[in-house]
Amino acid sequence: MDQNQSQQQRRNFLKASLTLGAAALITPSQAVANLPAQADEFAIAVGPYLQTNFGNEMTILWLTNKAATGWVAFGENANQLDQKAYGKTELGLKAANTKLNAVTLQNLSPGKTYYYRVYSKEIKDFQPYKLTYGNTVNTETESFVNSDITKPEVSFLMLNDIHDRPQSIPLLIGLDKEKNNDFVFFNGDIFDYQTDEQQIIDHMLKPCVDSFAKKTPFIYVRGNHETRGKFAREFPQYFKHVGHASFSLGPVRFVILDTGEDKEDAHPVYAGIVDFDQYRIEQAAWLKEEINSKAFKKAPFRIVMMHIPPRFSGDAHGPKHCTELFDPLLNQGKVDLVLSGHTHKYIIHQPNKAANTYPLVIGGGPKDGNRTLTKITATAKEIKVTMLDDSGKEVGNYTAKKRA
Repeated sequence: MDQNQSQQQRRNFLKASLTLGAAALITPSQAVANLPAQADEFAIAVGPYLQTNFGNEMTILWLTNKAATGWVAFGENANQLDQKAYGKTELGLKAANTKLNAVTLQNLSPGKTYYYRVYSKEIKDFQPYKLTYGNTVNTETESFVNSDITKPEVSFLMLNDIHDRPQSIPLLIGLDKEKNNDFVFFNGDIFDYQTDEQQIIDHMLKPCVDSFAKKTPFIYVRGNHETRGKFAREFPQYFKHVGHASFSLGPVRFVILDTGEDKEDAHPVYAGIVDFDQYRIEQAAWLKEEINSKAFKKAPFRIVMMHIPPRFSGDAHGPKHCTELFDPLLNQGKVDLVLSGHTHKYIIHQPNKAANTYPLVIGGGPKDGNRTLTKITATAKEIKVTMLDDSGKEVGNYTAKKRA
């Protein structure tokens, strides 16, 4: 062996040693992360999950792991999905080249069962004058009942203050043995703060889909923690709505208020980029119109759902502002029930003629032993509230009779 060959062997050995050493420093998770994105098969990442405003329509949402175009096949016969619906068309352009899909089925018949299946077709390359498709994937056939808003009885569940503990969702939902609910209501603070899309998938959407959301819609209002974090501004697009709203179902007029943050807007942690005071003022003006509306006044019962409860949630700025703005209107509107969370201590506050003339139910959470599932049923004669702790034990109840 000559000197040049010997030097080359030493160089090869050194190069191999460095390569092996670097490989030894790569963890299994890094190795997966370093795989090229195109190695992943096109798939539905999560869904479908249902959202609605009970106006004879149902919005079906799902996410894919790559950009795609999607649609829903549906019908009244599980073996004949003879109708198609697509995402919202904006200025002549159908929804496409996105991972997030939201398709609203409209003009549904009250009380009818509908069967549906979602489809997504991968967009591998999107050029100005040429679009290249990849594979098409679809889910199994699922079903839902389109609620009749004139039904004599309504039933729903409330969960609150999960705080990034996704295992709490199936556990609490599983405590409801009847499983005949019109919807599930998430009353805020399901997260600690908003980080990214994967957090929303893993800590809420997937547990909901696996537990109930393919068949039963859920409604969501933000807690103060959902206003935090770098992804808070993208957060609402994953749901039909997360702010204030109102709708009628059965004997109940439902009103949802978004109570915003619990600290003052000028607090250093917000760095000058929030304005919840003005948002709450605008909602108070909207609430004043709502309590004077025909739909509100004619309803046998009025239920308000809001994350931060008035009166009973401390001296921080947000709770005080909620009490100042909303409490007089809740009394004026003769609200029959207010549902809240935030305090992490479950309790039922009775009506008080000198203060809150409405009963206030606050759900608990988020730690083991403090978590609650609240079940509400309403007929034209009464509202019944039952609160269970995470062992299934009843820890509170309330019955509201129709006012004379």
